[in-house]
Amino acid sequence: MIVDVSAFIGPYPYRHLADPSPERLIQDLDRVGIDRAWVGHLPSVIYRDPRPGTAELLRLLDRHRDRLDPIPTIHPSLPGWEEDLRQAGLVGAPAVRAYPSHQGLDPAGAEMRALIAAAADARLPVVVTVKLEDLRQRHPLDLAPDLPGAALRRLAREHPESRMLVTHADRSLVEEVHFGLTPAEAARVLWDISWIWGPPEGHLGLLLETVGVARFTLGTGLPLRLPEGAMAKLDLLGLAAADRAALTGGNLQRWRE
Repeated sequence: MIVDVSAFIGPYPYRHLADPSPERLIQDLDRVGIDRAWVGHLPSVIYRDPRPGTAELLRLLDRHRDRLDPIPTIHPSLPGWEEDLRQAGLVGAPAVRAYPSHQGLDPAGAEMRALIAAAADARLPVVVTVKLEDLRQRHPLDLAPDLPGAALRRLAREHPESRMLVTHADRSLVEEVHFGLTPAEAARVLWDISWIWGPPEGHLGLLLETVGVARFTLGTGLPLRLPEGAMAKLDLLGLAAADRAALTGGNLQRWRE
């Protein structure tokens, strides 16, 4: 099964999206042959309280749970966030999301570290997104900084059983974080490929050799990015069948076990 770990529904506050509905997302997935997606709720990125966004996400995905898995957003500085985490497990979410830069949090501060530890105890991975758009494309009101490597390393060390999925990271950030962790710490971090350049720059191919195929998984960034980009990178690399299967779902499954 081919799984996209970085997809969204809902309108984006900083630019128009033609149709950010679950139905359109499924059409886009079908177009490039992706079977399933982990889906976040874009408006929740900037909601002061993301709980209403989670309710809307669950409602919109209710008829599509055979293809789309909800990834609720947790705001770990709000009272009662622990209950939000518990509810995420009860509704069958495979992970939860946090956006410390957009939520006004220190990305390696006490709130984020508490979320990482609590999610680890609940056996839920935490998805963190380095950026949603390139700095050169952002709206002037979008002032959230990219997640720094030092913060990601600190979070990766917070709990011996934590699992963190980092999306929208580029080659330099992957290298900065991965090679600053112990092998055991690095094994708990999974990276999506949505922001890593493929041919001709060859960043993804290099990382597969130096960091290892097992540390990466498929992410598209839909609908903020075109899914063809992520799939084309895999096509152009000429991967062995086993490596391609690992990158499109196998690594994700093993990492979650």
